[in-house]
Amino acid sequence: MKESLYLIRFGEIALKGDNRIFFERLLRKNIKKKLLPYRSELRMHSGRVYLRCQEAPEEAVRSVLSSTFGIVGFTKALRCDKRIEEIREAASLIADEIASDGKLQSFKVSARRADKSFPMTSYEIACDIGARIAGAHQEFHVDVKTPDWVLGVEIREAAYIYGRMEKGPGGLPVGCAGKGVVLLSGGIDSPVAAFLMAKRGLKLDAVYFHAYPYTSNEALDKVKKLAEILAPYTGGIRLHVIPFTEAQIFMKQRGRSEELTLHMRAAMVEIADMVAADTGAKALVTGEALSQVASQTIESITLTGSFAQRPIFRPVIGLDKEEIITIARRIGTFETSILPYEDCCTIFSPKHPLVHPNKELLTTAYRSLSLDEELKRAYEDREVYVFPPHSFQKEDQGTTLPLG
Repeated sequence: MKESLYLIRFGEIALKGDNRIFFERLLRKNIKKKLLPYRSELRMHSGRVYLRCQEAPEEAVRSVLSSTFGIVGFTKALRCDKRIEEIREAASLIADEIASDGKLQSFKVSARRADKSFPMTSYEIACDIGARIAGAHQEFHVDVKTPDWVLGVEIREAAYIYGRMEKGPGGLPVGCAGKGVVLLSGGIDSPVAAFLMAKRGLKLDAVYFHAYPYTSNEALDKVKKLAEILAPYTGGIRLHVIPFTEAQIFMKQRGRSEELTLHMRAAMVEIADMVAADTGAKALVTGEALSQVASQTIESITLTGSFAQRPIFRPVIGLDKEEIITIARRIGTFETSILPYEDCCTIFSPKHPLVHPNKELLTTAYRSLSLDEELKRAYEDREVYVFPPHSFQKEDQGTTLPLG
């Protein structure tokens, strides 16, 4: 009797020693949550995770596994009795499916006999199955060094046979490192920063500062789309939209023009800190890259970072723009990020911003603006949009979360 399931491989989790069980349990929880509303069963055995999810379409399962941090590889597999006839039949089914694509030609068989009571050695299993596949498919030839695809056979409590291993995103399970809040601007850098910190296990909320009517609702829709793209990687995400217009006008009227960008950045950090306190987040995340713009010099970063009550992670700080764009293209955010809708910093940007601010002088200047009430009002008037991990959970996509 053959059963279809998915074989999942860990990466860094396997190196976690005594804490490994914590990471494994969290990964299993994340997978099951992302597969809702489908029923799924995950089973651990000898360092492998076996997923049964008969109700879900194959594309839905592949979408979940390819975007779940902690997974380095996965493949559809067949489970059958430990009889060579059953194994041959299962291997033939997988080879037939791969042959139908017409893309791959060379192959090899990799056999692993964890159950030493099985009457054939790993080498004998590989030779037997390989000969049968090559005989049945003239388009295939054996190449043990650089094959186009590998047929795997594992003899454990049952026999598991699988074909092409698909690549997972690696990293650590989201949530294992705690919670963070990312300042999501709508540009190229901040979505990449969110992706990279989620890959290290940080569960994220996002904050966007909306300056309507100076920034359009299309700009807000763009950021919502970015949150939707990130949601599969972050295990779902909440987007806090801050009405920032009045605070910006207040700063523009009271402060010096060349200081305005730094004042806005400091105010954003303070509001993001309020969101972090409310959500239990222990860190902020930004897409700042050193020396990319005036507000990202060492002096500017030192100044704006001093207004946070918790650490600020800047995962793209040492990357150049092309490196960031490469990641953005890979995760699917680039085309949305370059849509021509300006954010609030662009609209109010001075012609000659300070590049190397004096921390003490600028801190005094910022505090003299007496922004506390403006920032508190902006924070309290925010709207929160909830984005579930995957599109097949679309009935809740972008729903507004009531506050208070």
